[in-house]
Amino acid sequence: MSLLRRLSPALLVPVAAVSLAGCGINQIPAAEENAKARWADVQNEYQRRADLIPNLVATVKGYASHEKDVLTAVTEARAKATSMNVSVDNPDSMKQFAEAQGRLSMALGRLMSVREQYPQLQADQNFLALQAQLEGTENRITIARRDYNEAVQSYNTLVRTFPNAIGAKIFYGAKPMTPYEATATNAQAAPTVSFDAPDSASQKK
Repeated sequence: MSLLRRLSPALLVPVAAVSLAGCGINQIPAAEENAKARWADVQNEYQRRADLIPNLVATVKGYASHEKDVLTAVTEARAKATSMNVSVDNPDSMKQFAEAQGRLSMALGRLMSVREQYPQLQADQNFLALQAQLEGTENRITIARRDYNEAVQSYNTLVRTFPNAIGAKIFYGAKPMTPYEATATNAQAAPTVSFDAPDSASQKK
């Protein structure tokens, strides 16, 4: 009996915490899976963008082969951005990924501005199609990042708020996830992909 008395206080706290957490703890796995799924969407859209770049570079090179620095910068930035392994519960990893994507966005912005100097490139149908695909992808990236951050906020609220925080750690080993924060070079915005080339319409006539 004395043993039970000694054990009771030690058992009371975790049992009480788990009981209190019962109403919300079951939501944690679903919230975690949702956040991971939204992160997969972000990665898929960034990969879609990366897949467009080789054809885009090749098309630009056909008209502006001497723009070597711009073409090389895009190629190298793409290689860096696509070679990273990212963990959503590692802030440093997420920061490095965001920085790499930010550098790629800047390099792409410079590449797209090259067309202003080459009327024939502006009228190239393959280039115009790639521009349209890139613009659509950049928009989807913005939406995917927003949806991921919203999912992370919901998940983190669950695992950080008492009493769920105790149950989350005991039963799931849950860790907070890192929201996607665009770097200063990325500035939460997609690179500008303009379709307002003033001369393109006249050139097509």
